[in-house]
Amino acid sequence: MRRKPIELAAVATAAVPGLTPTAVSSAPDDAADFDSALLLDSEGKRWRVRSPRHAEASARLETEFLVLRAFAPGIRAELPFLMPTVAGSVRLGALSTFVYSHLAGTTRSVEELTAGPDQLAREIGVALAAIHDLPHALVSNADLPSYTPNEFRQRRLNELDQAATTGKIPPSLLRRWEHALEDVSLWRFNPCVVHGDLHEDNLLVDGHRVTAVTGWTDLRIGDPADDFAWLVASNEQDFVDTVLSSYTESRRDAPDKHLLRRAALSAEFALAQYLVKGIAAGDDGMTTEAEGMLETLASDIAEHGGQAISVEPLPPAAAPAGTASAGQQADDGGAGHSAAAPGSEQGSAAGDSGIAGVTPLVVQPVTVVPIPAPVLPAVQVTPIPVDEPAPEGGPAGADPPSDVPSADDTSTAAITIIDVKN
Repeated sequence: MRRKPIELAAVATAAVPGLTPTAVSSAPDDAADFDSALLLDSEGKRWRVRSPRHAEASARLETEFLVLRAFAPGIRAELPFLMPTVAGSVRLGALSTFVYSHLAGTTRSVEELTAGPDQLAREIGVALAAIHDLPHALVSNADLPSYTPNEFRQRRLNELDQAATTGKIPPSLLRRWEHALEDVSLWRFNPCVVHGDLHEDNLLVDGHRVTAVTGWTDLRIGDPADDFAWLVASNEQDFVDTVLSSYTESRRDAPDKHLLRRAALSAEFALAQYLVKGIAAGDDGMTTEAEGMLETLASDIAEHGGQAISVEPLPPAAAPAGTASAGQQADDGGAGHSAAAPGSEQGSAAGDSGIAGVTPLVVQPVTVVPIPAPVLPAVQVTPIPVDEPAPEGGPAGADPPSDVPSADDTSTAAITIIDVKN
């Protein structure tokens, strides 16, 4: 049940003794997880209230409380922005509501940020660099998650398997994401401290300055590209380039060259995560919204080629048995799963070759060898069983996958030997 701002004001008085609200308004937040409000008290001070809507969101707020306590005054003093301070909390049943001292600045939409001056974009880059340069001990001492590049890639593969079992992800997106996750050259980066939930609602801006960063519920050691996903999703390349330039100048370690590719993948895959979250919560509206956004993304990629997310070009999909030959498909202009399959970075038309960082795919002649046995109908995406225990380190509910490479394996194909006589 959603709480109104006036109800949150009443909760805040229980969390902070002596607090007397005189005005209240709603505050931007993740509506699926939190109810938020801004308060003005009798002394003119401002406060922010965050109330979780379910147990998982409450656990995230409690984690944020531990994170904020881990930021000692010396660490906070070195940051180019302010951080929230917990003023009090109150537990209502199984859920904990937190009240924070108010920070200067206001949130702005992505459109307002991207339309702002270069100075603001550079400020965002500096803030990102400061977060990613935080000491690893800050995370490890708080017993928060830490992932190596391969662990992070495997975790994302497991999430992809889970999303595929819903049957609601367009096959072209599943194939596009799986190819990027199997492209091991894409996943060579130095793990760093990551905010984990960075977007426009967690940035407070005053004029051309970033004054504060909020929403520290998902702090971890992992892929820095995750904090760039919301920027890449804006599709404002000049803005992204300015942020990245400032970020590169400010960081102690140079970012890897595939940072923005993984950020684009993270931005796309967030829709699948949103779908899974909606299904798990039994929220039909959220599920329908996610399905619509996924279909729109698949259509846009099929029409325009999409952002480059893989280092290696996406190979052509295998032609189903009994369909037209490769030559006939070429004559049809690449319809269906031809060399320029929908969702691939190289696109299906000559105009797609203008996408930055994409190497045009050169299709080599192939020889088709007939298979002397009845051929089962081919499918584009193989459903993943959910009733089998997950093998160690592999996708949940699936046999040990041959298409998931190890840390040293760069192959993306497996061979299965079949006795056609039996």
